[in-house]
Amino acid sequence: MMKSITPLELHSKINNKDIFILIDVRTSAEREQYNIGGLHFPLEEILQHVNQIDFGKEVVFYCEKGIRSMIAIQRLENKFNDNQLYNLKGGMEAWKKQFNESE
Repeated sequence: MMKSITPLELHSKINNKDIFILIDVRTSAEREQYNIGGLHFPLEEILQHVNQIDFGKEVVFYCEKGIRSMIAIQRLENKFNDNQLYNLKGGMEAWKKQFNESE
């Protein structure tokens, strides 16, 4: 069962970056338009960056709608079983709706 986190839950811990890692798996163009920070590893490059991810912490992945971040988690779960990987439910669309932010 894939774990997820809501925009509200993520927002409440966003300033406490030492307890979790945030990873944006969108394209560079999407990230330039709007992002909430964190590392940037586009989905197609995610497996090339595994050595830069501290799996000892919670790792939250986000994309535009929550689909690519789910794929990223699936790819990583196939390689690492014991992890704390979370998908931002609804992605940036849900985040912007929740906090009335626009690009």
